[in-house]
Amino acid sequence: MAAGPSVMPLFRHEAVQTYKWMSHDDFGETLAIANTLPGPIATKMSAYLGYQQKGWLGAIWATLWHILPTSIAMILLFSVVDLISDSPVIAGMIGAVTPVIAVLLGQMAYDFGKKAVQGFGWLMGIGTFVLAFVLLQGLNIHPGFVIIAFIIYGLFHYRLVDKWRKRQQGESE
Repeated sequence: MAAGPSVMPLFRHEAVQTYKWMSHDDFGETLAIANTLPGPIATKMSAYLGYQQKGWLGAIWATLWHILPTSIAMILLFSVVDLISDSPVIAGMIGAVTPVIAVLLGQMAYDFGKKAVQGFGWLMGIGTFVLAFVLLQGLNIHPGFVIIAFIIYGLFHYRLVDKWRKRQQGESE
């Protein structure tokens, strides 16, 4: 179960709407960059938000207080689950939470797709989605390699777009 990505809507709500630490677009860009780095996304985002607010000490503090409560809770919960692991109630609770996580992940995927379409346009947005799907599912290429390939492509894409826009502005003057 991927709990890290499922809490990103909560992170977005707190950082963008409640505390107004960053804009909606800035959060999306930060999340996209954080997704390219290895490790748990929620931990990376908490470290970044802490760093943004209070520097290195803030990053350490935010990361510690993001990880510590969960670690303590996991130790306690695993002890309890071990005692009641044969209970049908527990199986039902796990089954009830799974659709909620799926919806939260779907919302995050929709936000990423929307941002891709805004940046690339419909044709390129759908094309990159299909390409990523084929690479990941059809050819079974490791996600890390696909991410690196898209980062490299993104670097060239935006440089080419900037050159094209400058050329268009030069011709229109």
